[in-house]
Amino acid sequence: MRLSYLANGHNHDVDLEKGEGGYRVTVGDSSQVVQVNSSTDGALQLLIDGKMLKAHVAAEGKQRYVWLNGKSYSFEKPSGSARRGAAAEAGGDGILRAPMPGQVRQVLVNEGDQVENGQTLLLLEAMKMEIRIQANLDGKLMKLHVAEGQTVDKDATLLEIEEG
Repeated sequence: MRLSYLANGHNHDVDLEKGEGGYRVTVGDSSQVVQVNSSTDGALQLLIDGKMLKAHVAAEGKQRYVWLNGKSYSFEKPSGSARRGAAAEAGGDGILRAPMPGQVRQVLVNEGDQVENGQTLLLLEAMKMEIRIQANLDGKLMKLHVAEGQTVDKDATLLEIEEG
């Protein structure tokens, strides 16, 4: 089965093959064997090439939020023609919005700071998960719209970056 997801402004195709020992998951040139077990607290116990990891997954519409091994990840399941243009849209407008309702736990930058694409700018806590809000381009942080401890709604503007 082939799935497509948008993460950090890039489309990723994921191939899943069910086998006796779980699933073979292939992303690009990398392939892993993953065995999935549910635990009593709603988490998933993942055995990935012999290494046990615990994951929490939450969904909201097309968004998927995954907390794995101390890090959080956000994925969007693009559809049809939106899939082709989604990477360009997500990658370069410099306005970063909250992917889901939550509370700003830590702001790691100040207005005027130079930031790099992929740099973590702030930490948002949502549904007991830490979501790292990362720069979507290289540039200067022009406007910080939130403060630590502030509660934000889904799609609230968090930061504005000017390319350059």
